[in-house]
Amino acid sequence: MIVSAAPKTDLKNLTLPQLADFLASLGLPPGRARHVMAWLMRPGNHDLSAMATVKKEIRDRLREQARISSLTPVKVEVSADNTRKYLFVLEDGAQIESVLIPEGERHTLCLSSQVGCAMACAFCLTGRLGLTRNLLPAEIVNQVLAVIEDMVARGISRGTHREFINNLVFMGMGEPLANYDNLITALTILMAEEGLGLTRRRITVSTCGLVPRIADLGRTGLVNLAISLHAVDDAIRSQLMPVNRSYGVERLLAACRDYPLAKKGVILVEYILLRDVNDTPEQARALAARLTGLSCRINLLPYNECAELPYGRPAEETILAFQKVLRDAGYNTLIRQSRGSDISAACGQLAGRHDLADQRLAAERVTPN
Repeated sequence: MIVSAAPKTDLKNLTLPQLADFLASLGLPPGRARHVMAWLMRPGNHDLSAMATVKKEIRDRLREQARISSLTPVKVEVSADNTRKYLFVLEDGAQIESVLIPEGERHTLCLSSQVGCAMACAFCLTGRLGLTRNLLPAEIVNQVLAVIEDMVARGISRGTHREFINNLVFMGMGEPLANYDNLITALTILMAEEGLGLTRRRITVSTCGLVPRIADLGRTGLVNLAISLHAVDDAIRSQLMPVNRSYGVERLLAACRDYPLAKKGVILVEYILLRDVNDTPEQARALAARLTGLSCRINLLPYNECAELPYGRPAEETILAFQKVLRDAGYNTLIRQSRGSDISAACGQLAGRHDLADQRLAAERVTPN
């Protein structure tokens, strides 16, 4: 009988304490974990034999028992506004996308947390894919490193590797809080001093409203919170977002009010404006009333129309009237202009259009975790 060798441990899946424990299990000094992680989290480092920061015997032992994964985009699309969309094919053939949004010298990176999504929001193309599986911590971390490597290759220069990405937002494919444990592990790695040293003010996790996990996330104190609200009438929101049937608007907003904020922190409330669905002044007034007492900022997102879905973008005067109601009520309310919509990189468009069929085929090939 042929016995298969145990799979090698992917070091990119390990937090610093986990990495120290792994080294100890191999009879290696756990104190070298800091050097190993610092090397792993530098863009371009893919070969354990090149790790000059530790002794050769440590490198050799790691090569026997461990590996380091990486991602390389198989396709990069560039929008007219310089937004870049990256398509990654994972080791099992599944596909995910990440989006880099430039603002002058600053860059915001939108990450995926799952292959597909189970939330089935009616206005979102990603939701049409269904859920294939959760991403591993390494697959989340490697999106960041791959994009930094692309920035370096394009001649973008920064003082340190930590300065390439100014803001990290989990607003790509998937519901981050439905992949909670792997999300927290990835955040711990990215925020470690030996990692990218990202701070709370630079990271935002968006959720469609998994209330119990919002409480869990708040207890970690790690990140800023954004909620995809889109309606405060339970009947409308349940039609748009099936999650509302389990966790209604009142429970969601109560969880937001309980969420511990940093000094001067706010909850980001995301509200997609859909023509003749949730865009009237009366609905704006209802939104203002329901948000009373919540320290928040409101982002209005005029819908990005696509042929596959039946919704439309409101007229400009309707959008401005909705914003005026909220501003008159005292809320900091911004109309977010879509970035990357011409390459299907805007909100709700990831894995849509030309990639949709490929994603469905990948979903059929992969067994969910």
